[in-house]
Amino acid sequence: MMRPSLLTADAPSMADSLPNINFGFDDLRDRMARFTEKFDTFIATGRRQVLEERNRFRINVAELQEDQRLRKKEIETLAQKSSSHAQAVEKEAAETAEMHAAIASITQQRDARAQHRDRIRSEIASIRKQIAQRVTAQQEYTKEVDAHAQSNGPELDFWQSYLGMRIDGVGMADRLKFVFSCVDERNWEREAWFELDMGRSDYQVVNVKPKVEPEGVERCLQRLNENRDLGQFLKAMRGLTVAAMK
Repeated sequence: MMRPSLLTADAPSMADSLPNINFGFDDLRDRMARFTEKFDTFIATGRRQVLEERNRFRINVAELQEDQRLRKKEIETLAQKSSSHAQAVEKEAAETAEMHAAIASITQQRDARAQHRDRIRSEIASIRKQIAQRVTAQQEYTKEVDAHAQSNGPELDFWQSYLGMRIDGVGMADRLKFVFSCVDERNWEREAWFELDMGRSDYQVVNVKPKVEPEGVERCLQRLNENRDLGQFLKAMRGLTVAAMK
């Protein structure tokens, strides 16, 4: 039997004569498609995670900035409070020092017033003692004057009634003014007078008008202080003034 010609249509081709080889392209395509899908999913997931982490980072940064701002504000507030507190403490210290100074001044014034009070009490006690002594002396002097008045009363009445003499006060307890009239023959209304100080143990003549001899006044006072005879003393003083009028 003859072999069919290779050039005819019915003749088998060389490809038909090759072995049938399965390369698995379909499976590879499926696997590549599944890989691509997983990779896209991975990329999408990673991108989403990156975005979420970026957002969380931004949120954290914003929160940190806000927290920093609040902390800074709190620090400023605390600094202001600290400054106010320091000023308050300084003011309180100044007020305390001023109060201590005022207390010291008041204490000093109190001590000074206490000393002044004690001094015044001592002076009052001394004055009371002096007053008591003067009262006693005045009482003794009053008794003595009364005694002299009783003994010299009639004679003084005689002098006042018949010899033109009167007794005036001079505004002082221990001083009297004796006024003589009818001592000048040329002018009967002219008066002569002298003041007698009886506040001491020895009487003294302090003023005389008209001017008389000092030696004569001293002699009259000496006799008066020796015998306390006021009538004799007045007679002698009248004689001195009459002599001075001539």
